[in-house]
Amino acid sequence: MDRLTAMQVFAEVAQLGSFTAAGDKLDMSRPMVTRYVDELEQWLGVRLLQRSTRKVTLTDAGLACLARCQQMLELASEVRADASQRDGQVRGLLRVTASTSFGQAVLAGAITEFSERHPQLRVDLQLGDRTVNLIEERIDLAIRITNEPDPGLVGRRLCDCRSLVVASPGYLARHGVPDHPLELERHRCLSYSNFGRSEWRFQQGEEAPLRVRVSGRISANEASALLSAAIAGAGVSLQPSYLAAPYVQRGELVALLPDWQPAVLGIHALYPSRRLLPLALRGLLDFLVERFDGPLPPWDRQP
Repeated sequence: MDRLTAMQVFAEVAQLGSFTAAGDKLDMSRPMVTRYVDELEQWLGVRLLQRSTRKVTLTDAGLACLARCQQMLELASEVRADASQRDGQVRGLLRVTASTSFGQAVLAGAITEFSERHPQLRVDLQLGDRTVNLIEERIDLAIRITNEPDPGLVGRRLCDCRSLVVASPGYLARHGVPDHPLELERHRCLSYSNFGRSEWRFQQGEEAPLRVRVSGRISANEASALLSAAIAGAGVSLQPSYLAAPYVQRGELVALLPDWQPAVLGIHALYPSRRLLPLALRGLLDFLVERFDGPLPPWDRQP
């Protein structure tokens, strides 16, 4: 039995609560997942999981074993990372997570360019708008857009994330063009479910930030969905410039309130630890810092 693989399989089953889901994530059949867990239980002489037709739960022994398995997997990862750095070659697997909109609009292209330079490297790009636990899910790098990055993680600020207030020409023809942020209170505003749902903040020069209460019929937890709604004429949307700028340039959306700057967020690269930083991760970090370096990120430099 490959005990390290068995520990990895057990950890995935414990975290996902499902043999089938663990198999899908590890690209294994369900019988193979079951076999690894059974052999690990036989080797340890204890039952690690309680199975039922509805769910899988940890026993007390399984809970204690999970912590040890995670430590062993982390140590194995560090050993591999240390060995891979000795010949100076970027290789192995990097697991990277980011929001769906940033991943599709920006990060996928950047990672493609980086991987072309390093053909021995594999990258697993996981996109979504939930905040994942990097250690529990063994994520090497998270790209997060926030002004309050997790203090428990090591971080590097890549660049600013500016926003645009946009609406379609059709919507503006029907409802008028707002000349001041406070006029947004009478417009249909497309809001985010997970943050800034009812309040948008604007800055003009050195004046104090202006807070505007907004409301509308449509909200979503993902920027791309609100962008599509704005293009369809559903209302006014506050969009990251990396996503909205191409549609403004093509005339599908109109950028509003040019004299007012919506709140600026930071785009951060976050990772669990500085210890034995893998060569691949260090290389990708340096690449992203160089790519986004400058007074403005690449997507804001377009005319």
